[in-house]
Amino acid sequence: MSDRAAVSARGADFAALLLDSHVRLVGTPLCPLRWREGEAADWLYGRAPFGLLAHDTSADPRFIYANRTAQRCFGYSEAEFAGLPSRLSAAPDAQEDRDAFVAAVDRQGFADGYRGRRVRKDGSLFWIENVCMWDLVDADGHKHGQAAVFRSWSDVTGPS
Repeated sequence: MSDRAAVSARGADFAALLLDSHVRLVGTPLCPLRWREGEAADWLYGRAPFGLLAHDTSADPRFIYANRTAQRCFGYSEAEFAGLPSRLSAAPDAQEDRDAFVAAVDRQGFADGYRGRRVRKDGSLFWIENVCMWDLVDADGHKHGQAAVFRSWSDVTGPS
């Protein structure tokens, strides 16, 4: 599966990679439901009540997936998210914090409990909270990137 195909197709194979790698590495299901063929992909993309993002394994990782909740939070369309360097999701003064979280995932396979300041397309800031990030690793051990789920978000108000 190519990274670009994962974004545009939002298919069952990519949903399975998201769900299976989360259970394998984090130890809990991303979603508490059992799915019929194709249902997981549609629900994760269009109806999940949380933001879900994934980036590839390039030296400067680029987004390969953003569900509708993440698109609304960040203010980017699916087409605008596709290929956007994931580092641009954080404001310049929040890069060190973001990089430390990504590095923890690189070391451990996942990290949980993160809260970070992010920047929308229009430049406004918001918090992502209750974030879990994990490696997207298939059953053969091949790493396809990393994914992150954020279950709450709020606007930055006052001094950050």
